[in-house]
Amino acid sequence: MSEDPQARAARTARAIRATGLACLGLAVAMVGAAYAAVPLYTLFCNFTGFDGTPIISDKAAESVIERRVTVRFDTNVAPGLQWSFAPEMREISTRVGETQTVFFRVRNDGPRPSTGVATYNVQPGQAGSVFVKLKCFCFDEQTLKAGETLEVPVVFYVDPSITKDHNLDSMSAITLSYTYFASKNGEPVAAVDASAKRKL
Repeated sequence: MSEDPQARAARTARAIRATGLACLGLAVAMVGAAYAAVPLYTLFCNFTGFDGTPIISDKAAESVIERRVTVRFDTNVAPGLQWSFAPEMREISTRVGETQTVFFRVRNDGPRPSTGVATYNVQPGQAGSVFVKLKCFCFDEQTLKAGETLEVPVVFYVDPSITKDHNLDSMSAITLSYTYFASKNGEPVAAVDASAKRKL
């Protein structure tokens, strides 16, 4: 006995609705995952030091050892921001576990007030797991008047756990690199522009 055409049509409509709802649910979940991916990845990097992201802490190292590491400071200013930016010294030699404070000078060379925010990383990438920042100006939005100069500190140490990672046995230098970007709403303009383009 063949199925009633109306019953078949109703069953087909239910199947199409269920498939449509499943696709819609999947699309919503993917969009949500895309928005959550960046903060979750940032949190993961900050906690583990993955991909050259220094670990952030509020505690000094528990010990200081005699192994020394050279820490170099690299400073950059992205196009669109008329600032000059330089460390008080280009590099230091520090004992592992020793807390260091280095100041950076930022100056607005433009004709009007402007706002910037700094991003950072360390190289080589695997050094992120042992480079610990206690205080940093990165991601703090700064507004400078024309000609105004600001001194900002970074406080850090190289974690003694470096001795437990044999992949880092030969590492004798770390580069801490900062880039200042023009800022809008507390975010680098480049990141804001990229986010806007993704939404289009």
